[in-house]
Amino acid sequence: MDFSNTVTIRRPRREVFSFISDLENVPRWNYAIDETQKLSSGPVAVGSRYRQVRSLPSRSEEVLEVTKIQPDRAFALRGQLGPFSGTLSYELEEIEGGTRLTNTAHLESAGLMKVAAPLAGPRVREAVAANLQSLKELLEAGG
Repeated sequence: MDFSNTVTIRRPRREVFSFISDLENVPRWNYAIDETQKLSSGPVAVGSRYRQVRSLPSRSEEVLEVTKIQPDRAFALRGQLGPFSGTLSYELEEIEGGTRLTNTAHLESAGLMKVAAPLAGPRVREAVAANLQSLKELLEAGG
């Protein structure tokens, strides 16, 4: 399952990047995540790992690894994402008055979820879009 969502945030690109590349902020804007904790020491870099506690669609723990980091431009990670495994990438483009943030997901499923994935795809994409809207509102409010 592959999809992208784009949102325009009226904040500087550097500020948006700083916020999203600190995965410990994820519970503040993603309603399905209760907790995110950095497992690696030092600044965020390729190879940094995080443990995440998810409440939806069911309670689970995930480990995510940063796979790409280009300051103020791009950020990507891979790992278990609920019932899927896959990658999430964030591309940031400076535009007049703010930042255009594009989130792309490539998710794979196994077992029974493989059969349900085509039906779940639109709902997953909508949920991610809702989370990006929450991120936009939080950052624009100075969060």
